[in-house]
Amino acid sequence: MVMVPTPLPANSNPCPPVIVGVGIGGTFEKAAIMAKRALIRPVGQSNPDTDVSSLERELLREVNSLGIGPAGFSGSTTALAVNIETYPCHIGSLPVAVNMNCHAARHSEIVI
Repeated sequence: MVMVPTPLPANSNPCPPVIVGVGIGGTFEKAAIMAKRALIRPVGQSNPDTDVSSLERELLREVNSLGIGPAGFSGSTTALAVNIETYPCHIGSLPVAVNMNCHAARHSEIVI
C-alpha cells in the first residue's frame, strides 16, 4: 500500500514575504476578526501597547530567523511584519487566531 500525502490547502502555504496577523483574546470569533484586522495595519506601525509591541518585534525576529526567505528560496526576510491585536478575556479561555497575508496583498485607500 502506498501512502500519498494530502496536499495542504493554498491558504496554509502563503508565498513569503508574509505579513502575520494575530488576534488574542475576546471570543474565538473576535480573535479571528482581530487577526484579519491586524493584517491591514500599515507595515512599520506597531501596537500602541509596549508589551504587545515588544512581542511583535520578538516574533518577527523569530520568523525571519527561520531562513525561509522570499518565495521560499532562503534568505532573511520571511515576514515583513507581525501585527498583534488584543482584547480582554478570561485567561482560562484565551483564544488566539493567526492569519497570514502574502506579499501579493494589495492595499488601497480612497477619500470621498
